[in-house]
Order: sequence, then C-alpha cells, then structure tokens
Amino acid sequence: MARGSKASYSSKQKRQARHIEDSEKKGGKSSKTAARIAWATVNKETGGAGKAVHNTAPSKKGGHKGGKRASHSHSHA
Repeated sequence: MARGSKASYSSKQKRQARHIEDSEKKGGKSSKTAARIAWATVNKETGGAGKAVHNTAPSKKGGHKGGKRASHSHSHA
C-alpha cells in the first residue's frame, strides 16, 4: 500500500476525518492543512488504521488554548 493511502481506515475513521477537516476549513485553514490536522487527530485518537486504541483527548483540546474556560477557572477573591 502506498504511503498516505487511506484505504485501510474504517468508514468511521474516514467520517471523523471529514468532519474535522470541514471544521478546520471553517476556521480558516487551507485544505491541505485541514486534511493534515484531521488525519493526525484521527491517528492520535484511534491509533491509526486497524488499531483498537481510543483516546478522545485530542478532540476535546480544540479551540483557542486557554479560552473562556481558563479565564473563569480562577477564583477572584
């Protein structure tokens, strides 16, 4: 199989990558960058093609680092 081929990924992994890629494009990323981020996220979450690992931390990290959550997490006494 050629390097970069997505043939051995499950339909769920391909669907996840499509959704992530669409989201990244809406965020202003180029198609190439969005695709790279999408597949890197799918690989990190599922362990790549044909693996049985599942780690959702990469998806939950999204958005601006820190963001609103960080600014509200400190008590202002």
